[in-house]
Amino acid sequence: MQPDEHRPRSWQDPDVVERVIRSMRSVAVVGVSPRPDRPSHQVARYLHEQGIEVVAVNPNLDELFGRPAYPSLLALPRPVDVVDVFRRQEAVPPIAEQAVALGAGALWLQLGVVSEEGARIAADGGLDVVVDLCLKVEHALRR
Repeated sequence: MQPDEHRPRSWQDPDVVERVIRSMRSVAVVGVSPRPDRPSHQVARYLHEQGIEVVAVNPNLDELFGRPAYPSLLALPRPVDVVDVFRRQEAVPPIAEQAVALGAGALWLQLGVVSEEGARIAADGGLDVVVDLCLKVEHALRR
């Protein structure tokens, strides 16, 4: 079966989704907004409220939820379990490269974020990859 170009099934393996959700303790949210009405903020807040360590990655933020924010993944002091991306698809390949360099466990591209190149970079670097699914929704379904 060929993945359709809008929703690549090859990056939505239920076993991978389950493994990532079950094992995550820390999540870097790339492109998180300080505005509560934005989906990135809502996902970050949900994860934070679930007891997951949320690391904000946004060069325009100093902090989120009382914790420091970082300008890029490479500025993080240590690896995270999941890199959750809320950026346009053209920004994904360098983020995937940074996630590999950081030693992250997984690259998760949020609903509507599709980058085959970024997914391949992350997978080739040994990361689990999920594309075009919402981390908040998938976590809520599996708790």
